[in-house]
Amino acid sequence: MTSVQEVPAETEVYLLDNYLPVVGAAEIDELRALAQPLEGSPVEMVNSTAVGGGVAEILTRLLPLFRQLGVDAHWRVMEGDLPFFEVTKSFHNALHGEHFQPVPKDFEIFREYNRRNLDLVPADARFVVIHDPQPAALIEARRNHRKNHWIWRCHIDLSRPDSAVWSFLQTYINQYDASIFSSPEYARQLPIPQYLFYPSIDPLSEKNRDLEPEYIESVLENFGIDSRRPILTQISRFDRLKDPLGVIKAYKLVKRYHDCQLVLAGGGATDDPEGAQVLAEVRDAAGNDPDLHVIELPVSAPLEVNALQRASTVIIQKSLREGFGLTVAEGLWKKKPVVASAVGGIPLQVIHKHTGLLTHSIEGTAYQIRFLLSHPEIATRLGEQGHEHVRENFLITGNIKRYLTLFLYLFNS
Repeated sequence: MTSVQEVPAETEVYLLDNYLPVVGAAEIDELRALAQPLEGSPVEMVNSTAVGGGVAEILTRLLPLFRQLGVDAHWRVMEGDLPFFEVTKSFHNALHGEHFQPVPKDFEIFREYNRRNLDLVPADARFVVIHDPQPAALIEARRNHRKNHWIWRCHIDLSRPDSAVWSFLQTYINQYDASIFSSPEYARQLPIPQYLFYPSIDPLSEKNRDLEPEYIESVLENFGIDSRRPILTQISRFDRLKDPLGVIKAYKLVKRYHDCQLVLAGGGATDDPEGAQVLAEVRDAAGNDPDLHVIELPVSAPLEVNALQRASTVIIQKSLREGFGLTVAEGLWKKKPVVASAVGGIPLQVIHKHTGLLTHSIEGTAYQIRFLLSHPEIATRLGEQGHEHVRENFLITGNIKRYLTLFLYLFNS
């Protein structure tokens, strides 16, 4: 196992004033007013991986902006290795509703690795935000510093969790001061307050900012993608819950009627041991189809992701289960029509027939894609309306405002 280290703040930092053209002066002034009473307050954000997945991406952008507002925010990653991540991946799937039969050793591995990380949170932290189940048991460290305010931020879909795994985790969650979920449907019976925070994208990050057409074309050429024909794209980790094999099946149905291409692009996360196996299954299903591009991207490739999304004719997110699905917000922000599964937090982003199209099956996904390819004027309208929906609800400035408001409430309670 590697030694525990604080994750450094991102080197590319945008000043708050850079967001003025996007969200307006009133929003930035409100952030500064909310942060003023919290100036110098130590805030610790803790999760299980520094790279890969939406949580790490959100924290990468969130921390520098907190610091610009005078909040002493830090991001720490718990240490772990394969036995721990195999257990927590099984827990992750079980909490999303998959069948899992835990044994006592699974729970002991979880406890043991959390025990090893109990000194991760500094004693002087005023606010501690623990992200997702992996580090949930770190609340045990509170015995040593009771004046801290502890918050559990859950990014996954808990609407139908496995009872054994959830009962085990709840013994820890009950000890927090507050909990945060991404959708009202994920709320559980808890003795602590529950809050609704939407995840967010940063419109100025490399993954979301405007790109020159010449760069977009160069990325397509590099991956052998033809810009003259329709491009269907799903950007996500290679995870069975993202259903990449189902996307391939939907594409093959569409291909009968439209000369199109499919791009499945993404990477892995250090806390997901299944990624390589799923990627191999996807490559096998893709076969030798020259119009089916399976692209493994490193975390350090946000510009390539941005370019692929901007070049797309239709963005797909055919998840089987989904906590929120920030790739949906990314596609909407780029004014692309999105076809996505009606699961988890996706319907909060894709309002059917207003900001995109929702589906419930492989056949339904194929049908909606065919509809958009046949009606480009509707696709354009959905993209425009989706962009405004993201501006109003899913930008990083709104996420910061929610955190500051909650910190102020806990500080004064």
